[in-house]
Amino acid sequence: MNHAQEKAAVLTEALPYLQRFRGKCFLIKMGGSAMDNPDLVREVMRDIAFLEFAGIKPVIVHGGGKAISAAMEKAGLEAKFIGGFRVTTPEAIAIVEKTLHGEINHGLVDYINEFGGKATSVHGTAIFSAEPLLAEGGHDIGRVGKVTHCRIEDILYALSTGIVPVVSPLGLENDTEHILNINADLAAAALACALKPAKLVYLSDVPGLLSDPSDQETLIESVTSEEAKDYIADGTISGGMIPKITSALEALASGVEKVHFIDGRTPHTLLLEIFTQSGIGTEIKKSISLR
Repeated sequence: MNHAQEKAAVLTEALPYLQRFRGKCFLIKMGGSAMDNPDLVREVMRDIAFLEFAGIKPVIVHGGGKAISAAMEKAGLEAKFIGGFRVTTPEAIAIVEKTLHGEINHGLVDYINEFGGKATSVHGTAIFSAEPLLAEGGHDIGRVGKVTHCRIEDILYALSTGIVPVVSPLGLENDTEHILNINADLAAAALACALKPAKLVYLSDVPGLLSDPSDQETLIESVTSEEAKDYIADGTISGGMIPKITSALEALASGVEKVHFIDGRTPHTLLLEIFTQSGIGTEIKKSISLR
């Protein structure tokens, strides 16, 4: 098979997926060390522009942990974490907001628009109502929030007009209207529970779920919700993956059709996972079905 025939075969393989998902919403969470590489970020944003051109309706929720830590260090503030959550003092929240929304969010929008797509910046406080979150052991970690409600009108309007909403993980505290820092994985899952997209995709710096976290060759390609719960119970899924998987299972239970965990460092990982039979990461589904 020559190069041109290989390209045609790829397009043919993608056709049923394009037909199945045209007009459907995909919620994509961008995070991990892949966000530290501008070239990788540009590639992912180009693929998201492709999804838009193909008639799919992407929504992006992004993180930015390393950039926040660097900005805090520059400002003379120490980055501290308790139970996986960033301790966010009143002094730090301004840096968190500026980095997440003023820099990262607008940068992602610019990339999509650069590739001919249409994207808009959405401040998380317009979407997420939140309450203060206490870390494990009841520790007060400052201006950190847990989503209590999602206002999705702005998201739905953007999607109805062919625009990709890019949402920063910031919430508005219910009682005080203080800005709260929200874990991006949990923000994405909460929004997915409200939007009920066809797919919730977590782009991070791991290839997916691994039966042996120290061996990237032990990728678990597909699991059901019940199997994922069993993996948590037997310790296969542990540490920081537990809240990710738990939130993904909540999204599935609320009406999301399928959840994917994929490696954002792999070129075109998003397209490979969605538009090929074999995929590239881990999918979690409610029950046994065709990929």
